[in-house]
Order: sequence, then C-alpha cells, then structure tokens
Amino acid sequence: MSAWVRDIELTSNQKRRLTEKGRSVESVEKRRINRLNNEIIINKAKLDYKSISFEQLKLIGIILYTGERGKTKRGMVRLANSDPIIIKIMMRFFREVCKVDNSKFSGHIHTFAHANVEKTKDYWSRISGIPKEQFFKTYTKPSSASLQKRDKLPFGTFDIYVFDTKLFLTIMGWIERIKEITIK
Repeated sequence: MSAWVRDIELTSNQKRRLTEKGRSVESVEKRRINRLNNEIIINKAKLDYKSISFEQLKLIGIILYTGERGKTKRGMVRLANSDPIIIKIMMRFFREVCKVDNSKFSGHIHTFAHANVEKTKDYWSRISGIPKEQFFKTYTKPSSASLQKRDKLPFGTFDIYVFDTKLFLTIMGWIERIKEITIK
C-alpha cells in the first residue's frame, strides 16, 4: 500500500464499493479488451523477426554481457542472472559466437534457504547445458528477507563462468568498439 494513503481508514461501505467496482461487468470487459489489444500489438511486433543471424546473436550477446557481466578485470568471463531466457541466450552466444567448449564452463548458484538445492541444480543444469559436476558449491543465503523472494526467484540466480583471459579481452574489445561506433 502506498505511504500516501496507508493511514486512511475506509468505511465498510467504501470498501464494498471498491470491491464491487473491481468486479463490475464494465471493468472486467475493459480489462479483457485491453488484454486482447495488448496481444494483438505483441503478435504484430513478433512478426518483425523471423530468425536471428550470427551477427545479430553476437550483438545481442555483447549487449547482454555489457549489462549483466561480473565487474571484474581478472580475465574471467562471468555473467549472472535469474532469468532462464537470458541464461539460454548467453549460453548460445558463448557456444556459437565465442566457440567456448562445454568443458570450459562453470556454474554457480545463489539461492535462498527455502530452496531445494538439488532441484535448483537440476534446473540450472537443464537451462544452461552445463553439467552439475562443473558447478561450484551452491551459495545459500540464510535470510528472513528471502521469504519475499520465494515466488519471484524460486531457483535463485545463476552465474556462468568461463576462465579464459583471451575470451574476456576479446569481448571487452567488442564492447569498446560498439561504444566507439554508436556514441559518435
């Protein structure tokens, strides 16, 4: 609830009217129409892309790496995210564009005390394609605050590691060149 109105007490009649308004035929129909219109816009936009070229995948990977990378200068490629789609895209980027062999990947899970660690390992191994034997020990955060993230991050976050100085420097070079080209 907003801090602006949290101290305002509503009467029973006001609460009833708000509840009724949220379920009125008009409001339900308006939400349904909005959802349909949103779907139409999304489906039309999806037609803009039939496939992704090698160069597009390379650019997508570089941009995602720029925003999601581990901020280290130690010659190690590291990317962390909780979104399985981002992890899948980056694994495709590393494998297809960067030509990283599967044996060079390591994974690291950060999760919460309520998580089932084995299920979490299975999940991220399936998403990333990295064998569980190549995972570091799972970091489990013991926190009461984690209860709020139980549904938002049921499998925590996943870090992809590639210990390869040449790859790290190559990706950093790509990032620098893209900056030069786009910020004239």
